[in-house]
Parts: sequence; structure tokens; C-alpha cells
Amino acid sequence: MKAIVDLFSTDYGLFSIGVILFTLFMGIWFYRFFMRKIAESEKNGS
Repeated sequence: MKAIVDLFSTDYGLFSIGVILFTLFMGIWFYRFFMRKIAESEKNGS
């Protein structure tokens, strides 16, 4: 329980949450970006 309290109440805990969320959203964005580029490439026949 102390770990959860530290995660949400300390500066290093909040920074950790920010880094984790940023990494997840960046991964989702890259996945969608690359899938869109692959689909465009296949449609153009390149």
C-alpha cells in the first residue's frame, strides 16, 4: 500500500506515471503511423 501512496503523492512517483503514460501513447502513435504508411505503400503498389 505504501508503494501506491508513494506513486501518486511524490514527485518521483508522478514523474514515473508520466513517463509510463508517455511511452504507452508514443507506442500507440508509432504503431498507427507505421500501419498507415504500410497501407499507403501497399495501395500505391510500391
